[in-house]
Amino acid sequence: MNTHTRRSFIFLATATIITPNIALAQDATSIIRAAYDNWRATSSHAVIEVLISRSSGNRTMTMESWTLGEEKALVRITGPARDAGNATLQVGNRTWVFNPRLSQVIQLPASAMSQSWMGSDFSYNDMNKTEQTVNDYTHTLLETRRSGGHSIYVIESVPKRGRPIVWGKLIITVRDDFVLLGQDFYDQRGQLVRSMTTDRVGVLGGRPYPTVLTMSSANSNEFTRMTTRSAEFNIEVPTYLFTRSNLQNPRN
Repeated sequence: MNTHTRRSFIFLATATIITPNIALAQDATSIIRAAYDNWRATSSHAVIEVLISRSSGNRTMTMESWTLGEEKALVRITGPARDAGNATLQVGNRTWVFNPRLSQVIQLPASAMSQSWMGSDFSYNDMNKTEQTVNDYTHTLLETRRSGGHSIYVIESVPKRGRPIVWGKLIITVRDDFVLLGQDFYDQRGQLVRSMTTDRVGVLGGRPYPTVLTMSSANSNEFTRMTTRSAEFNIEVPTYLFTRSNLQNPRN
């Protein structure tokens, strides 16, 4: 057997024992995409409680969110009364907000997407659960470890050149059932700015899901915690939900 034949035989023999899960684990982009697919599926509807903790005190909100495909998302505040009706709509790379007090719909510029959503530690980009993290970053698998009976993947995500992204890099942690466990956000100088952690994993809509998420600042004790009370996935979601007219005048 010559050297070329021997190398080919070794490659083929090795390839036959690689399972799809192991192959996927080698591909950081596939892991990130699977985590986002698990998070929002082909469509979703969720009821969420929000706690915003500040040095001046805490405030709470309740909201509903809907997603459809990779590029449509709607978030609507349902309580308390002073905040109810505020809503954010994302369709593709365009985002609108509705303020019921002003009875006005405003389209946000791209530069505003990293700003605080409703005074919380989450940004508009975070709330939209868009594919931006998947598509606009180059992903590298840094580490695979075992914890709690699961493989844990630690991935570095660096913005692709020319993309309008404020972060210098992300460090994303995903479990082998594609539950997003954490996300660290670093500025252009490599300094940690904020972190999102999964505090509790439960089963919602028949899938493992990060039911409690906390976003916190690296430089203060302030944080925002989101608790998903109920969720359903791969359901029929009417397309009229994701229109500007429904944003301002929601149908029952």
